Amino acid sequence: MNDVHLLLKAARFSAEKHRDQRRKDSHASPYINHPLQVAEALASIGGVQDVSLLVAALLHDTVEDTGTRPEEIEAEFGAEVLFLVMEVTDDKGLPKPERKRLQVEHAPHKSHRAKQLKLADKICNVNDILNTPPADWSLQRRREYLLWTEQVVEGLRGANPGLERRYDELLAEGKQALGL
Repeated sequence: MNDVHLLLKAARFSAEKHRDQRRKDSHASPYINHPLQVAEALASIGGVQDVSLLVAALLHDTVEDTGTRPEEIEAEFGAEVLFLVMEVTDDKGLPKPERKRLQVEHAPHKSHRAKQLKLADKICNVNDILNTPPADWSLQRRREYLLWTEQVVEGLRGANPGLERRYDELLAEGKQALGL
């Protein structure tokens, strides 16, 4: 299977898995927009051409948010992609504060490729929080989220200068906009 076919197959797989989901943003955007944006950020901002990493970006929330079994990803996309997806997947069986604490704790220990994926994910999430935040998120919650991403990203440093630069720009914009 060639690279273009694999990327399109991953986009279709992700779209099918997320088909009934919406983002929490103020527009209730189709969820598939998020993995597409993460993959695009890796490629356009980070200069990533690693097809397995781009495929993992398209699939990064499927296990965590759709009930997709890891075996499905491995069967369709191989062990390398599955490893990357699982490396950035939170354990939804844990309470949210614990999941957030573990993201900060585990960030420095992730593989180089997983760090890039997490960076792109945080860029997209911060952009959403700044530009189209969920209607029910208070200013304080947005501030807390921004500061938490800063802790996570600190452990991801050294993975991709372009992604780090873009995150830093968004962080500065966000701190100014949110009065931090």
